[in-house]
Amino acid sequence: MSLPPNRPQPSLAFANGDALPALGLGTWCLPLEQTATTVRTALELGYRHIDAAASYGNEAQIGTALREALAEGKVRREDLWITSKLWNDAHEPQEVRPALERSLRDLGLDQLDLYLMHWPVAQRRGVGMPTTPADQYGLDQVPLAATWAAMEELVEAGLCRQIGVSNFSRTKLIALGRIARIQPAVLQVERHPLLQQNDLLAYCQGAGIHLTAYAPLGAPGDRRPPLVLQQPEVQAMAAERQLTPAQLVLAWGIGCGTAVIPKSVQPQRLAENLDAATQHLDADLMERLAGLDQNQRLIDGRFWCLEGGPYTQENLWDGEPGPLPSAPTHPR
Repeated sequence: MSLPPNRPQPSLAFANGDALPALGLGTWCLPLEQTATTVRTALELGYRHIDAAASYGNEAQIGTALREALAEGKVRREDLWITSKLWNDAHEPQEVRPALERSLRDLGLDQLDLYLMHWPVAQRRGVGMPTTPADQYGLDQVPLAATWAAMEELVEAGLCRQIGVSNFSRTKLIALGRIARIQPAVLQVERHPLLQQNDLLAYCQGAGIHLTAYAPLGAPGDRRPPLVLQQPEVQAMAAERQLTPAQLVLAWGIGCGTAVIPKSVQPQRLAENLDAATQHLDADLMERLAGLDQNQRLIDGRFWCLEGGPYTQENLWDGEPGPLPSAPTHPR
């Protein structure tokens, strides 16, 4: 079920020649005891893009898998694309480089391919999830511009090849682009047929920013079934093409010009997801899937919106697409 070694995978190209594989392995909420095995299996199947983050708590396990695969010659470092993310408690400029260096140590790497600011939210050092407003800084206290300037220094120091952001609205992305010396190379946001964010995607494509879709199957990450795959229209279209619903939706995401990072611990599902990378959907199917857009989020950021705190749903997303009635209580 895996892609043959000589069968090229689609990728997104950068001006400096870097190439981001369009289908990667998401590692958010991977069970800790299964993380290393899952990453090893994915690499053996042909995955070359691994999406990680300090806040997921499993970078050491990912690092174990990477070290083993590299040492055994299963993969070459130059063929891998490894992403990590800066957590909210390290937004103060003096904390940015130490945070990246911790991720590098855990991952067993000298350099990241991509480092993202995880959320446009700042909090006190050592706070995983804030419980009171005192745990948080407003963006007037720790501006995104100051954090970004420290991330630019990481590129100049050779610690990462590309930098970008995650969970940014179009408004925030535009504002950041106006002051950046190094423009954001990638935006990672929730995107699937029920939340297509087409204005945001169009802006990114016009600005030369690649978009990576997390939760590309509409999975909220809190053990509930993926909502997108339950849609009767998705199931019918998948049957027409003799694809699994997941393969259909992933092929749609790649067909939109984005990268997608689905997660699974099951080898069969991992292989099926990877095979989606080379499936081409015709214009009719792309249009029918586009018609499913509901402009509703699964990961809505309400966990940052504490009473009396600096963050609200309105200022977090700047009025862009809103939440589902019941959303997860932990972050992506």
